Amino acid sequence: MARKALIEKQKKLAALREKSLLEGKKMPHSTKYYNRCQITGRTKAYMRDFGIDRVTFRKYAREGKIM
Repeated sequence: MARKALIEKQKKLAALREKSLLEGKKMPHSTKYYNRCQITGRTKAYMRDFGIDRVTFRKYAREGKIM
């Protein structure tokens, strides 16, 4: 339950971040934003290039979904 709430909170912050970037303003509370895996919601071992964490990355690489 707590993970779902944190994921929703991060989605709202991401939307606020995109909105402020489009307007050319600095994002309020920029330190509250952190990256999460798009699939599992995990915050640790996040890979920016792919947008997923290392566990999911290894799983997809073994299945051949990531080149």
